[in-house]
Amino acid sequence: MTPAIALAFALPLGVALAAIGSAYGLGRAVSAAMEAIGRQPEAAPRIQLAMVIGAAFIEALTIYALLTVFILQGRIG
Repeated sequence: MTPAIALAFALPLGVALAAIGSAYGLGRAVSAAMEAIGRQPEAAPRIQLAMVIGAAFIEALTIYALLTVFILQGRIG
């Protein structure tokens, strides 16, 4: 197996793992925030702000993985 073939298999797999991890993390973060808002409705604005910032960081990691794939895709073949 040449390095180009290994890279061709690894890149989509890496993006898929990043997307799955991001989806799982977002689901847990939003679920925990909704439970916290349900327990303390008066703290909803602060909890929502923290949730949105956390979700942005999670999405940023997924976008970095996608950009890495696009950059490394040029090295295949």
